Amino acid sequence: MNEIRRAQERDIPGILALLIQVDMVHHNGRPDLFKGPATKYDEGELREILKQEDTPVFVCVDTEGNVLGHAFCIHKQVVGDHVLTDIRTLYIDDICVDENARGQHVGKSLYDAVLAYAKEQGFYNVTLNVWTLNPGAQKFYEKMGMKPQKIGMEVIL
Repeated sequence: MNEIRRAQERDIPGILALLIQVDMVHHNGRPDLFKGPATKYDEGELREILKQEDTPVFVCVDTEGNVLGHAFCIHKQVVGDHVLTDIRTLYIDDICVDENARGQHVGKSLYDAVLAYAKEQGFYNVTLNVWTLNPGAQKFYEKMGMKPQKIGMEVIL
């Protein structure tokens, strides 16, 4: 039976492997923007992220402790803005399911754990960004009940 829990230092090698998978999805879709293969964070940066209360990282591990998926989150709040309200948002910075574990509800389990954490901590909403180069991810998030909040646009010169 898989377990969802906060990431620990022993999970770093598995998280790094998943970060390469994430990067390669992005690199394959937009090699003009994403280097490949690369990781968003190195081992030292991950150690620091795991220590911080405002950057919770959740992992799904199997019975042997192998990391099947992760969800990096960031506490966000704009206070005293002229236009925006002071709501607290839990931002999903990165979510990934190992390509060999897809179809096993790992993503849904991670997403449900993030939602439960956000509700428990009193956040107003949960947000994330999804690249248009990854329609499978967009479809997954819509299936989870998420709706577009804003759309980023570009023109390449």
